[in-house]
Order: sequence, then structure tokens, then C-alpha cells
Amino acid sequence: MAEGILVFVEQRGGQVRKASLEALSEAHRKVATVGGAVTAFIVGKDVKSIAGSLAKYHPSKILVSDSADFENYSTEGYATALTEAVKKTDAKYVFAANTALSKDLLPRVAARLDAPLVSDVTEFVVDGNNLLPKRPQYSGKTYTVYEFNSPVGLVTLRPNVFAIEESSNNVNCPIEDLAVSAGEVKAKVTATQAASGNKVELSEASVVVAGGRGIKGPENWPVLQSLCDQLGAALGASRAVVDAGWIDHQFQVGQTGKTVSPQLYIACGISGAIQHLAGMNSSKVIVAINNNPDAEIFKHATYGIVGDVLEVVPKLTEELKKMNSNN
Repeated sequence: MAEGILVFVEQRGGQVRKASLEALSEAHRKVATVGGAVTAFIVGKDVKSIAGSLAKYHPSKILVSDSADFENYSTEGYATALTEAVKKTDAKYVFAANTALSKDLLPRVAARLDAPLVSDVTEFVVDGNNLLPKRPQYSGKTYTVYEFNSPVGLVTLRPNVFAIEESSNNVNCPIEDLAVSAGEVKAKVTATQAASGNKVELSEASVVVAGGRGIKGPENWPVLQSLCDQLGAALGASRAVVDAGWIDHQFQVGQTGKTVSPQLYIACGISGAIQHLAGMNSSKVIVAINNNPDAEIFKHATYGIVGDVLEVVPKLTEELKKMNSNN
């Protein structure tokens, strides 16, 4: 009988994604309900050297597929490895962070296992020894709770929603090799060219500063970037300015962009269209800056400032500079 939770731990360039540590921590909190143990699974080239760092996030075992075949991400190769990990552990649930990579990978694995997948989960409802994933629907207007009627269920967890739980003590955890071939890979990555973008990953950032048409033109992005630098924040944007060509799509927050759940979201010159709200309304604190007092965004904001973004933001940035210089 399937039991336990297998967590797919995503890494890029030898760095474990923060959202994966959130998924691993949530698995630790929920495994007593499910029964069995938490197994972390990491795949890539030369990843065995970083596998031990996962021990402090409470897995009972760490599975590693370390091979030159997995140096670069490929849908077929990673799907083969994760499918084999699920079969080996006979897990009842598979957790992964809801990232761009997992959106490509997890549906393939679900199809191979003939198993259901629920993505972008923000909560779990406990029903006996079962976990019922809960996620927002219809731009956050409703929530849906799902029940799995299958031996294994796959779940992706929204970043910045589940707290990381790290042990302060030195923890030893058995590391086991999972030898698996990538199999037939129809498309291989031959080169990667990184685009200039956020210093902080937008979907995982704890603070986001986002701009809309109220910034008046693409020449004013440096005004918001200066605020980002003081806050250690990621830069975001509304769909309107992306469609206008003011900034690349990678910065877009919203239903057709990225979903974010930061501790602090500062909306600068954003009116608050439902499409945008769908991507950020789970933020813990929302600060809205807009010169229209009737803007929809104020109905959803924790704090609101009625004023010109290009006047308010520089003053805010200057005050933060003073605070940071005194610390």
C-alpha cells in the first residue's frame, strides 16, 4: 500500500530552489497524517555534493540521480528519473514547487503514472490519513478542494505560501543513489543564454515592487528598480505595460504571467484589473500607490497612498537609503 511523501527538489546550477525547501518542509509537517516517511529526490549532474544540505529540512532519506545525462533539463530525461523515483518509494503523494520547470515536468510524470495532478496548491485539508489539496479558482474568487481516488497523487505547491522549517542541529540523513538512464531524449539543450532580469527570482521573492501604466513610460523603470535595490525586492509589471512593450514578459504578474505570494507587494501605478489581482492577491501585505483614489487596487490593499508614483517612490527610496545607511 502506498504511503509517505516524495518531494522533487529542483536545483539550477548547483543551487537548490527555495520553493523546493518550502515543499520539503510542508511534507515534513504533513507526513504524520499520511504515514510513512518523507523522501527527497534530486536529479542532475554533480548534485550528490549538495544532497547532504537537504538533511536539515527533515527528510528520512535522500534519493539522488547524479549523471551527466541530467546536466541540462530535458522533459523526457527528468520525467523518466522522477517516475522511477515514485515507483521505487511507492509514495502516496508527490510534492514539487510550482515553478516553470515543474509545470512542464509534473504533467508528464502524472501521465506516465496514470495519476492525477493538482497544481498551485495553497493549503491542505486533512481528512483522516488523506491530504486534500486546496487551490484558488476563478482569479481567487473561489477555492476548490480535491480528493484523490488513486494510489498516488501529484501536487505542486505555490511558492512563498508554506514556511520553511529548518533544523538548527546537525542532522545526518541516508543518501541513496537511484541509477536511472535518461532514456530516449528527443530534444537536448546545447546552450543556455541567460536574459538580464531580476536579481531576485520573481515567483520566490519575499518583496515585489510592480509597475503599471502609472509610471508613464519605460524610461521610468529605474525609479522602481532603485526601490527594489533598497528593499532587496524583485521587479514586477502589469500586463498592460508588458503588452505595450515597456518591459519583457518575464516580469509580468497576473493570470497570464507569474503568480506571486510575497510578504510585501508594492503596486505602483497599477489600477487593479482582475487579471493582475489573480497573480498577487495572496500577498501578505499589499501597498498601493496610485493617483486615482477610486482605483480598484485600493479595495485590496493593506495600505494605500494616493499620489503620483514618480513623486512618492523616490521619496520612499530616499528614506529607505537613510535607514539602511544607519544600520
